[in-house]
Amino acid sequence: MATGFRALALAIFTIGLLPLALVATILPAARPAAASTVGPVDISGSAPILVNTPALLPALPIPYTSPHPTACADGSLSCVDTTISNMINRFTPLAAGCAHSAVFSLAYLRTTEEYRRAAAQPGFFADVAYVTTEDTMFAGEYFDAYDAWARGDIAQVPRAWQIAFDAADTSAVSGAGDLLLGMNAHVNRDLPYVLAALGLVTPDGASRKPDHDKVNVFLNQVVEPLLDELAARFDPSTNDLSTPLGISWTALMQILETWRESAWTNAERLVRAQTPQDWATVANQIEATAATTAATVKATYAYHPPLTSSTSRDSYCAVHHG
Repeated sequence: MATGFRALALAIFTIGLLPLALVATILPAARPAAASTVGPVDISGSAPILVNTPALLPALPIPYTSPHPTACADGSLSCVDTTISNMINRFTPLAAGCAHSAVFSLAYLRTTEEYRRAAAQPGFFADVAYVTTEDTMFAGEYFDAYDAWARGDIAQVPRAWQIAFDAADTSAVSGAGDLLLGMNAHVNRDLPYVLAALGLVTPDGASRKPDHDKVNVFLNQVVEPLLDELAARFDPSTNDLSTPLGISWTALMQILETWRESAWTNAERLVRAQTPQDWATVANQIEATAATTAATVKATYAYHPPLTSSTSRDSYCAVHHG
């Protein structure tokens, strides 16, 4: 019964947000021009209104499973500092070369910087050590996929990431497409495995979903300035609200909320799998769904030479990537 209610609630949530997301994407909105400066944006002030619908969706009853951390087992915030340094080292040459993969790289860096600020606030998370371990393992999934792709070890790269990295390397999609392809691969494909590995409940049986949903709060803080920075440095169309292929911060946040809720649901399915065969079935569905979503995003945001191409974007980036 709980499973059916959860699925129905998620379906209603997803269907209900689509018209709003479409309107927010198509209609222009009065807003300040993108900042000309680069670097981390001060987001300590007000943020866009967050409709954190996933926080209203109940978690399924899940048995306690021992966590299996592959990194940062103690949950120290120094792990986040190390991750941020790693991200900066990776992002810097991508930005300097106007690589299209710099779009998601910057998005992930800014998101992790904001997580560091949120995690330092007493009481923001119920179990900051757990979320920090998750943050570190999650970043490791991206690093591993990117490094395997860079060395040509394609068999070790999940299909959703293959589509994202190939689109970036071949200049196949707009900046918005690069951003969504990275988000899809990382959230829809990577996140369920990380959550399942760490366990979804505390030793006393309390769900960890409230902390999972709390992540949406700090993500909402970073989305708007992130889109402005991506537009200012790499592709001006990234935050263009006047066309269906631009992304408003409201629409992007709704997409991200939906994908993160789906990731939690898939993690529940992995944890509840009774046999290795059951687990493999769920995993195959996760991989297939993420790959299908990637293909759809790529088709939606693809350039169509000679009518459209990345030429103007690349020329802009050569001047503004700083």
